[in-house]
Amino acid sequence: MNPFAITAATAGCIAASALAQTAVNPEVNTPQPGAGRWEAKMKEYEAQDAAGQVAHGQILFIGSSSITRWKLEDYFPRRDLVNRGFGGSLLRQVADLAERYVPTIAPRQIVVYAGENDIASGRTPEQVHAAFRDLVAVIRAKQPEVPILFISLKPSPSRRHLMDQFREANRLIAEEIRRLPNVTYVDVFDRMLDANGEPRPELYVDRLHMTPEGYRLWVEILTPHLLPENPKP
Repeated sequence: MNPFAITAATAGCIAASALAQTAVNPEVNTPQPGAGRWEAKMKEYEAQDAAGQVAHGQILFIGSSSITRWKLEDYFPRRDLVNRGFGGSLLRQVADLAERYVPTIAPRQIVVYAGENDIASGRTPEQVHAAFRDLVAVIRAKQPEVPILFISLKPSPSRRHLMDQFREANRLIAEEIRRLPNVTYVDVFDRMLDANGEPRPELYVDRLHMTPEGYRLWVEILTPHLLPENPKP
């Protein structure tokens, strides 16, 4: 029996988790029908896949605006990286929609950044953790052994008042990852703080999104965890 496959019991737990999250804060957590504001983006990805425009077996980056704004070709010399972020998304949305844009290109590694927006919109660290678990479950149902890298929530200056919640979400996810095979926690939080424990302003262009210097720091931290580039045929 595949230990990573979603069983009926697991699916029930995921559904119960979603219901529990809605009960905590119905206004924030009531799901939109279908993909909501992301339906056009999902259809775009599905059209790409139907046309065979994206090669299989590449490294896939998914998540919110920190991924969307990351022009991977400008920061990595390799050319086996695919960006499928959608800016403004919650980790909950990244998880709920993953089946539509992740497994269709059979990535050989997946890099995830999301969760900040969840907390900024009123969700709790526990709900971010639950969304992460659900994302892993969706991915594992299709690709049981694909390596996953989760980039920790970053300490954005405009969200300085939420840093304790970011830390708690990071802690919960890091603890979960220690129990999961082929999942790696990539900590960027501490490296983005100065000697006084404050967010480094030079890493941010608008106190939320990153400057090239911020992305270069992420490349430095992330690169040792990326799989080697596939040799060219």
